[in-house]
Amino acid sequence: MPFAVERLKINYKTLEEFKKFREYGLQELSMLEDLQANIIEDDADSPFYGIYDGDALVARMSLYLIDAKYDRYFDPPQDFYELMKLEVLPAYRGRGLGRMLVEHAKSLGKPIKTNARLGSAPFWEKLGFVPVKYDPERDRGENPYVWLPEGVRLAPTKPRGEGRKPNA
Repeated sequence: MPFAVERLKINYKTLEEFKKFREYGLQELSMLEDLQANIIEDDADSPFYGIYDGDALVARMSLYLIDAKYDRYFDPPQDFYELMKLEVLPAYRGRGLGRMLVEHAKSLGKPIKTNARLGSAPFWEKLGFVPVKYDPERDRGENPYVWLPEGVRLAPTKPRGEGRKPNA
C-alpha cells in the first residue's frame, strides 16, 4: 500500500496517536496542547498532517498559515506557512516520509519557514530550504530556514539598531 499525506482530523484517536512519537512531552507538548485546545470531533480543518500505515500514524507535521502582517522573512511580505513538529517514527525513517510531508507543504504554493533542529540542516537544504541570517529580535533563539517559491525573495535584513528606541 503506497503512503499518502493527509490532513489529520482533530479527535481523541489522533491525540492518542501523538503519544507514540519520541518527542511527546517536552518540545512536542505545545502540539498536543494545540490539539486539545482545538478538539472538535473529526474537525477536518486542522493544522496537522500525517502519514498512516494502515491505522497507525507513522509520520506527522503541523503547518500553520501565518498572516502577511506578521511576515518578517519574505519580500514582498505575504501569508506563509510555518512548518513545525516534523517527525517520523524510527521504524519508518529512511523511506522518504519526511520528504513527502515537506513536499506536500511546498505544493500549497506559499513560502515556508521552519526551525531546523540540531543536526537537521542537511535535510532541509536537500529539500531546497535556505538558512536565514539570524536576527535576535525576529528569531528569538530559533534557527530559521525558509523555502521560497518562484517570485519570492528573502526580506532584506534591518541594519543593527533599526527599529529600537534610542537610549534616554
